[in-house]
Formats: sequence, C-alpha cells, structure tokens
Amino acid sequence: MKKAERALISLTDKSGIEGFARELEKLGIEILSTGGTAKKMRDNGIKVKDVSEFTGFPEMLDGRVKTLHPKVHGGILAQKTNPDHLRQMQEHGLQAIDIVAVNLYAFDKATADPNCTLAHAIENIDIGGPTMLRAAAKNFQDVTVIVDPADYPVVIAEIKEHGNTTLKTRFRLCAKVFALTSRYDTAISAWLDKVDVATNPHFA
Repeated sequence: MKKAERALISLTDKSGIEGFARELEKLGIEILSTGGTAKKMRDNGIKVKDVSEFTGFPEMLDGRVKTLHPKVHGGILAQKTNPDHLRQMQEHGLQAIDIVAVNLYAFDKATADPNCTLAHAIENIDIGGPTMLRAAAKNFQDVTVIVDPADYPVVIAEIKEHGNTTLKTRFRLCAKVFALTSRYDTAISAWLDKVDVATNPHFA
C-alpha cells in the first residue's frame, strides 16, 4: 500500500477536525475541502485546497454541485494496482484521493422540528456526501473512509506507523459507511412517507 498523499474532508459535524487535519498536514498529506469545513481549517492555520480549485470547476446551484465531478470520483474510485486505471488517470489528469472524511447533512435533526417544511427537509437530503462515502467504501482496498470523528486517532496512528492505514481498518471503516448510509436513507424514506406533497403549502 503506497503512502497516503491526499485527503478530502467535508463535514457537517466538525468536532475534532482541527486536530485531525493538523496531524494530516504534519504528515505531508494534501487536504482538499469545501465551504465551512475549509473555512474552519483555514481559521485554525491549516493549509487547504478548495475542491473547486482541484477540479477546475466552481461550486454551483446553491452548493448542490461541488464534489460531483470526475476528478473527485475518479480520484476516489481508481484502483491503484490496476494498470488500466492508472493509465486513464494519467491520460485525464486525475490525482488519487487516499482519505475521505465526510459526514452528512443532519436530516434527522432538521425533521425533528415539528415545524419543518417539506422544502426544508428536501434541502437537508445530502447527495454529494453519500456518493463520496459509497465510492470510498467500495474502493476500501485503496481508500480510507471516515464517517465518525472517533476514528481519527486510529487513522493518524496507523499512517504514522505505516504511511497508510491497514486493510483491516479500511474494511472496518467501509462497513461503518454502509451502515450509516442505510440508516440515512431509511430515515429519509420514513419521513417522506408521512408527507402529502399535494397539500404541503410550504413546498415550492
């Protein structure tokens, strides 16, 4: 397993991010980020590259489109032992993303408010986050995916010792992703099942 070189961090729950990102920076790992996560790290003196700079494409549609780009998903999904993947990466100027630290828009928190409108609920359905998480988890042989700040210390410790995380840890973290995305989609489905869109006065 080659040394980890690049991490993408995009978080709703930013607890512990300063320490985690600072350790990544000390290890020489380039950090890509978006929006409020990038701002929080910069405010703490951590060097960050915006995903829009990495992709060469701006965030748009009120932030709905920012990480949905081949340079992001190609970097996550490329198998580093597959010569054809490596050739295509070189051909299209793709760079590997070795660590993905993402958590999701707080749909449960938004819809727990009894005054939550359908429009507000819809805007709290995360699209880019689950897409990146599932891509990284699928490619766990090459990518470390983190959804829980409690896993930051073990990831840092293994990178310090080995230059990257162990396969055992990557597989454990992969399983956490699919458990999370399953719960997330179930919560969305359960809430939407209670809504009559035709009579909802707040949906536009």
